[in-house]
Parts: sequence; structure tokens; C-alpha cells
Amino acid sequence: MLELVEAEGGGGEAVGANNMEQEFDSKLSIQNSASNSHPPQRSKSFAFRAPQENFTIQDFELGKIYGVGSYSKVVRAKKKDTGNVYALKIMDKKFITKENKTAYVKLERIVLDQLDHPGVVRLFFTFQDTYSLYMALESCEGGELFDQITRKGRLSEDEARFYAAELVDALEYIHTMGLIHRDIKPENLLLTTEGHIKVADFGSVKPMQDSRITVLPNAASDDKACTFVGTAAYVPPEVLNSSPATFGNDLWALGCTLYQMLSGTSPFKDASEWLIFQRIIARDIRFPNYFSEDARDLIDRLLDTDPSRRPGAGPDGYSSLKNHPFFKGIDWKNLRSQTPPTLAMEAKSQSSGPDAQDSSWNPSHVGDGTAKTNDGNGGSASSSEAGSITRLASIDSFDSKWQQFLEPGESVLMISMVKKLQKLTNKKVQLILTNKPKLIYVDPAKLVVKGNIIWSDNPNDLSIQVTSPSHFKICTPKKVMSFEDTKQRASQWKKAIEALQNR
Repeated sequence: MLELVEAEGGGGEAVGANNMEQEFDSKLSIQNSASNSHPPQRSKSFAFRAPQENFTIQDFELGKIYGVGSYSKVVRAKKKDTGNVYALKIMDKKFITKENKTAYVKLERIVLDQLDHPGVVRLFFTFQDTYSLYMALESCEGGELFDQITRKGRLSEDEARFYAAELVDALEYIHTMGLIHRDIKPENLLLTTEGHIKVADFGSVKPMQDSRITVLPNAASDDKACTFVGTAAYVPPEVLNSSPATFGNDLWALGCTLYQMLSGTSPFKDASEWLIFQRIIARDIRFPNYFSEDARDLIDRLLDTDPSRRPGAGPDGYSSLKNHPFFKGIDWKNLRSQTPPTLAMEAKSQSSGPDAQDSSWNPSHVGDGTAKTNDGNGGSASSSEAGSITRLASIDSFDSKWQQFLEPGESVLMISMVKKLQKLTNKKVQLILTNKPKLIYVDPAKLVVKGNIIWSDNPNDLSIQVTSPSHFKICTPKKVMSFEDTKQRASQWKKAIEALQNR
């Protein structure tokens, strides 16, 4: 599994690293639950299909970065001795330990190891060093489905039907295995060179009680099945209302994805996550007039507020979904032998190419969170709102207790719990940026405004300095305030404030 390999080498440089290694090992290694008096052992009844190898990062030629997440990067990597190309997911041990993400990492590795379906991205092997964990995943050279939607503007109904059918086939398998993916969206649907769909990014996966996946000790997702995970625009209303996770969560996201394929945008897109959530709760769906009757009917049924009524979730299982008129003509038994839609290729720059070295790549950057945010297994981090303010708000923005600090018509653009750093004490505050524009910080316990940072469109009167992925300073003529965002959104705060200044 992901037990830690003892780092080679001696001398003083290894002291701090070894301490970190031991701490991480104690959290990540598979413990023998029968007794604490014995060293950690592998489960005797479980053998990994994807082995843990003794490779090093120097064994690979690293190419472009596919995507960046809070504690990982996914990079195109060619094995020097074999020439095989992988999507190498590189995870920062220190960050995983600090943010208590160990169970999620272990679960993703275990789940990917056991899934075997042409519509699911494959895990080939893992390895590690003192600072990082590595997962070698199937490289999907066709890129993200999201990119195809973006390049074409929107997909034809025949194209959308093909991709939706392959996604339905993969979801049926995932659900049959007793798993809820919980983050289905076009960015996590990758395409092979030929153009077939592969579901990626199982970092939010939730095994159900009767799951056919073997989950080892200390490798389970959160115990709170209603914990929010996923991406705002694809989250079903029951999750926002804190109901337990069900297979219906993925079917709602399927409906959102089909809508986006046909229209070019997600069905609940709005100016901020706060407004997106309000539209989801209100089920505010507006169908373009060019949607066919069958497409409209299927999406309408998948976006039912009752998860048990969504096609694929009822007593008839997936037959009710596959037999919907929208999928008329689909040969479900021979899906992967069908000819996929033609891929729209990316306009190549002078330095582009599959082996072009990304100038921003540096193994020491793993987990810095300064680039685009996605944890996809090989997916790039593009999104329909990339570069704009609307993607930046935290999930906390939906919590109604912050609404009392807004005026009528005012909406949240960016919000998160941060530490306000002072000389003697560090205090947790809720930092809120609104479209008024307004920038305040609130005592989360007493729910009172502790500070109102005077807004100015002039960068001489209001500016942001990012000192690390987690740390930033808000500078005004009279005061400089230092903050720490543990979710490493310092750069996003800078972008959000500067975008509002330049509106």
C-alpha cells in the first residue's frame, strides 16, 4: 500500500525529514487492528493489483502539468527505460498529514486498485520518497471532456448522447461496486486518444455499507455521509440540506453534465457560489429552446429533487435510464467498439507538444496550490469560470448564518475561515468579500463584525501581497493585516480582490 519507504542517506539533512516520515508513517501505514503489540502488517486477505515499486522521480521524464490540487499535482510522465507514458499524481506527504487527508489518499488508492472497467481510469503502480507519494495513472491524451465542450462551444446531440452513454455505463459499474463517486463533472471525465470516456478523480469516493470494494483498516472516507464534497455547480440539493450520500448524487451530476454538453454551460451557473446554491435549492432550471424533447425530459428527470426518483436510482436500476428515448439507438453491449466523436484539438503554441516541459513544473512545488485547482487524475484544472471571480467562493458561503452580514441584493464572491495573524495571538475569523464591494472579517463564534477593510479600486489604497500559498497581507495606507488561509487560497484572494478592483 502506501507504507513509507525508509529514506536513504545520512547526515543532518535527514533529521527533520525523518521525523516527518515517522509521523506520516504512523498515520498512513496499514495497522493490524487485532493488536497494537505487533508491527503494521498488510491484510492477509488482500493483494494489490497495482504494486508499490521502488522507483524514484528521476526514473521519469516529466512533461506538462495536467492539473493541480490542494495537495497534489498531476503531471505527464514518461518512464525512461520503457517509454510508457503515465499521468503521475504527486502528493505532498506533509500537507496530507497536516490537513488530515490520510484516509482519503488511502481510500482513493485502494478503490482505484480494485476497479476494472474500460470507463474508469486505471492505476498501474505507486511509489514514494521522503516527501511525496506517487500514483501512476492511465494517461488520457484526449484531455478533458470539458475542453471539448469549450472548444466546440457546445456539443451536438449525437456527440452528447455518445459521451453520456459511456458515462452511464461507467457509473452503472461504479454503483454496482457499491461506490458513490461524488464529483462527476466534465473536468473529471477524461478522453482517450481515440475519444472514449474515462471517469477520473476518486478522491471524494464514498463506499456504501454493502460495497464490493475491500476497504482496509484506517482507509475510509469520512464517517459523516452527508459531509459536503464535490463542486458547487454539480451538487444536488439533498447534499446542501445535509442528507446522507446516495447513488442519486451522481445521477444529479450526470444530468448537470448532460445539460452542459448540450448548452456549453452548467444549468445552475450564476455570479457566485452563494447564488448557485440558491438556484439549486429552488431547482431553477432554464432549458434552451434548441434542446430536443427527449434531452429536456431526461435532464428534467435526472434533476428531480427526490434522489430516489432519478432514472438509475429506482427499483428498476439502470434499465430505466438506458431505456430512456434519449438513448434510442445506443448499443449498450458494444459501446466501446463504436466510433467516438471527432476531437477538437487545442491550438498549439510554438513550444507545445506532448513532451514539452512545462516551465512551471518543479517537484518541490507539489501541494503549493498556487495554480488552477483540480484534483483530477490526469485532468487539467480548467473550468467554465476559470480566471473569473465566480469560482473562488468557499462552500462556507452557503451557510445561512453569514447572510445576516449582507444587504438586500448583495452576494458573496469569496469567503473562507482564515487566521488573522497578530504579534501575540492568532484569531480565526471569517473573511468575506462581496460584490458591493465590501471586505469584512467576522468573529465566527460571536457572529459580530470585527473589522471593515475600507474598499478602494486604487491599488495604492488597497493591495494584496501573497507571501506563500497560505499567507497573504491586505495593505491599506493606515494598516497592514496578515492572514493565513489553511486551504492555500492566498492567490485566489488576491485574484478575487484585484478582479473586483478592475471590474
